[in-house]
Amino acid sequence: MNRLFTILALALLTVSTAHGEGLDSLQQVVQAGDSCMQQYNTFEALKYYQRAFEMQNTQAIRIKLADCYYQRANYRQAAELLKLIPEDSLSHDAFRQLAYSYQKQEDNASFVYWAGQLVGRFPMDGEVVAGLILAHARANQPQNGIECGLEYFQKDSTNILVNRAIADAYFMNRQFDNAVKMYERLLQLGDSTFNTLYSAGLSYSMIKELDRAYPYLRDAFILSQMQHANCAWRLGVVCIDTKRFEEGLSCLDLATQLLLPDTTTMKAITLSRGEGYYLTEHYSEAIAAWKEHLAYNPTSIATYFNVANTYALLLEDKEQAKPYYQQFLDLARKEENPTTALQEMMKRAEAMLSVP
Repeated sequence: MNRLFTILALALLTVSTAHGEGLDSLQQVVQAGDSCMQQYNTFEALKYYQRAFEMQNTQAIRIKLADCYYQRANYRQAAELLKLIPEDSLSHDAFRQLAYSYQKQEDNASFVYWAGQLVGRFPMDGEVVAGLILAHARANQPQNGIECGLEYFQKDSTNILVNRAIADAYFMNRQFDNAVKMYERLLQLGDSTFNTLYSAGLSYSMIKELDRAYPYLRDAFILSQMQHANCAWRLGVVCIDTKRFEEGLSCLDLATQLLLPDTTTMKAITLSRGEGYYLTEHYSEAIAAWKEHLAYNPTSIATYFNVANTYALLLEDKEQAKPYYQQFLDLARKEENPTTALQEMMKRAEAMLSVP
């Protein structure tokens, strides 16, 4: 039915345009755009709304065009259109699109302003209130967010989004006593997400109630499938402090593993750094980078040779060079089919080690 309406609208549009019927043509262009939007065809709808906007710049057409831009993630254009419309003429959806257009562009200050204006008109829009609380926190003004949240909380104390934002704002403002109360409330309301469990555990640990912190951090870590490095670390510390030594050491070991950088990437980075320092005649820095490379790639035969040669020939430190020549030889001799180049390197290393 929608498709048939679009075809008819397009047919009428062609006819009316040919006859130059201005007002009727505008209505048909808008109707064609509306039909496309009903079918989620924002590509075609945009063309019709842009044409309608050129024909007559009314608030209604501006809102339709902005909505189309917003659905297509062109948030800059959506905001440019909507911000010029008087606030009392904006529908709730249009007002939301204006505020969120700035949020999606990571313009936190503009989001704070427009979300604040929206909440002034629609104070029970919990989703926007929650967003505004966190935006104040991002602006290093968590207390402003808390005040905004508590005003809503007095009317509705069961909104999980708002309560979660208030709790996080308390945490960011280092009001850990108030934070734990709000996290406990969230848990009573059924919010057992990782963030709530983890933040509750952290808050309790901050006020030194470690036995209460432990179960929340443990449950959060399990919920993360034991992949959250900071949670493993915090849980490990709490376990040690509460004499759960075996569990604590296990968590700290796992945290160390999780915090290690990508070995493959670090191999490439440290090797390139060493070569770069060497080629620019920064030999001590080259050795340091190559040693770091060996920590990630301990079987790199050529790197041992490069470190040894740089010590012996360029820094004239044969004593520092010797253990690296020896490590090079130990690895090189295990090669079943050494290349001609490797055999030549082995001869040079043996010669250097034979020099008193």
